[in-house]
Amino acid sequence: MEVDLFRKKNVRSLIDTSRRNKGLKRELGVWDLTLLGIGAIIGTGIFVLTGTGALKAGPGLMLSFVIAGLACAFSALAYAEFASTVPVSGSVYTYSYVTLGELVAWIIGWDLVLEYLLAVSAVSSGWSGYFQSLLGGFGLKLPDALTAAPGAVPGKTTLFNLPAFLIVMLITLLLSRGIKESKRVNNVMVLIKVGVVLLFILIGVFYVKPTNWQPFAPFGTQGIFTAAAVVFSAYLGFDAVSAAAEEARDPARTLPRGLLYSLGICTLLYMVVSAIMTGIIPYQQIRGHEDHPVSLALQIAGQNWFAAFIDLGAIVGMTTVMLVILYAQTRVAFAMSRDGLLPKWFSRVHEKYRTPYSVTWLLGIVAGLIGALVPITQIAELVNIGTLFAFIMVSVSVIILRKTQPDLPRGFRCPAVPFVPAASIVLCAFLMSQLLWITWAAFLIWLTIGLIVYFTYSRKHSALNASKAH
Repeated sequence: MEVDLFRKKNVRSLIDTSRRNKGLKRELGVWDLTLLGIGAIIGTGIFVLTGTGALKAGPGLMLSFVIAGLACAFSALAYAEFASTVPVSGSVYTYSYVTLGELVAWIIGWDLVLEYLLAVSAVSSGWSGYFQSLLGGFGLKLPDALTAAPGAVPGKTTLFNLPAFLIVMLITLLLSRGIKESKRVNNVMVLIKVGVVLLFILIGVFYVKPTNWQPFAPFGTQGIFTAAAVVFSAYLGFDAVSAAAEEARDPARTLPRGLLYSLGICTLLYMVVSAIMTGIIPYQQIRGHEDHPVSLALQIAGQNWFAAFIDLGAIVGMTTVMLVILYAQTRVAFAMSRDGLLPKWFSRVHEKYRTPYSVTWLLGIVAGLIGALVPITQIAELVNIGTLFAFIMVSVSVIILRKTQPDLPRGFRCPAVPFVPAASIVLCAFLMSQLLWITWAAFLIWLTIGLIVYFTYSRKHSALNASKAH
């Protein structure tokens, strides 16, 4: 039983198989991977969560972003080592397969399904709100029935969130047509939203009143830690860069750089934006306006003309988040299918577009329907717990692989192993402990369903099982 459940893939044969297969196109360089990471990270975090975090930490929100960023940075170093050592699609699912065995890899893959699908659905709902606000500025309004999920808006009869569904379908169409087309759109949109953020910094810095930073931590260190657990989700998505392993040029060199560059740039932007925002507006005045704190700061500064640009930046920002997260989801499912743990048609590559066409449309439709039909309440915390769990597993895997295969070629080496991965494990576990018990219950139920699927289907159809049988 032990051999069955914890059978591992051989790293060298895994890489050789990936190279021999005529599969995905290698189109991504360091620049593309960095923008892919920024595209996944900067979205609702900088435009919305800065307000929620400020109410919990005050101006100390700057430190909250540093703490959350540190948890991600330690994990990013572990991801970077794996991305350079095992440059194959699947992200932490594949990394777990070669170090911890098939059962753990399945659990991680199943966890990533939860994380990525719900992240796309949740962001699509937020995107819809900003889009409808933008339409309202032009005097346009959708019928109430098509503005939100059933029961999402008290006092209104809502049936289907049409904008949320349509944006996910548009992104799905783009992803199904090829990585070259997707990267071009992503790169342009990332440059636009970073431009909006930089413009906010350049304009807002002249309206900062240092007295608004006093007291710096009105709720003490506990407030800063609580805010760190909340704003952690602002960093979600950087791990999606590692899912691009089989579409990256020279992945041993480009993947680690793309991961670390994107995380570093975003952490710096988050800190500066939160500092300027809390310097313009006393944090207490954000209450009731948590959904648009950055544009609120500009309105208070008398720059109403630029507040509209913030809404545009939010729309573009959330679009790239959905694009990158759904992309990562399809590549994880592609890898799991190629290993036999999911049906084989999930890993079929379109002859013309060289993309996993069928699974891209399946996952896109599911994510679109969830965003259109399910009121999003605890979704954000479920995404957080799934991501933190994945971060812990990749850090554990780095420590184990260093012990079991110390001579394996590594294009990038995580520094100070086992201390840096251990720091990642401790920080992520601490942030998980800050989440609600109902989030833990839902997470455990999802993992239980995953175990049932594994023992009834995946274990028997595993490619490793088939190879041992022969």
